[in-house]
Amino acid sequence: MPGADGARLFVVSGPSGAGKGTVVRGVLSRRPDVWLSVSATTRPARPGERHGVDYRFVSQPDFMAMRERGDLLESAMVYGNHYGTPRRPVDHALAQGRDVICELDVQGAVSVKRARPEAVLVFVEPPSLDDLFLRLRGRGTEDPPSLSKRMKAAYEEVKNKGLYDHIVVNDAIDKAVERLLLILDGTETRKGPRTQ
Repeated sequence: MPGADGARLFVVSGPSGAGKGTVVRGVLSRRPDVWLSVSATTRPARPGERHGVDYRFVSQPDFMAMRERGDLLESAMVYGNHYGTPRRPVDHALAQGRDVICELDVQGAVSVKRARPEAVLVFVEPPSLDDLFLRLRGRGTEDPPSLSKRMKAAYEEVKNKGLYDHIVVNDAIDKAVERLLLILDGTETRKGPRTQ
């Protein structure tokens, strides 16, 4: 369902630590007309996270009710917690003529593409998996088993990047932001050429 005035739905994915959130924030700072979807989740809020800003924190029964009613554009279980994209806010923003960005994992991106074939899928990846490992380790937030789990997930996600319409290599934030802006503006139409 395309939006008013040519508004489009974009799904941005990538492994944990690839910098997709940083790239998206860079785009939003330059394009305040773009609306960022806020996912619902059953996981507890982390320190500093705010309900309705970072996520919509909901109970498991409330999440299941949303899913049963068809209120979610997509939903998935990730690291033992449910995540989903509320449908109404996305449709409302598109109807207002605003481009929408959803930050989702590969599973969520595939679900959105199935439900909304016109959605544009963008995969943000690090220059290499070695670089990703160093980024994740440098965060200092992962114990060794968790780091190993995230690296295995990253490997699987990178294997599926061929499902995406565009690939952005995040080896320099400014270049990656520029590339995503070109994609949003519709001037970057080819799959493959990567930010160098």
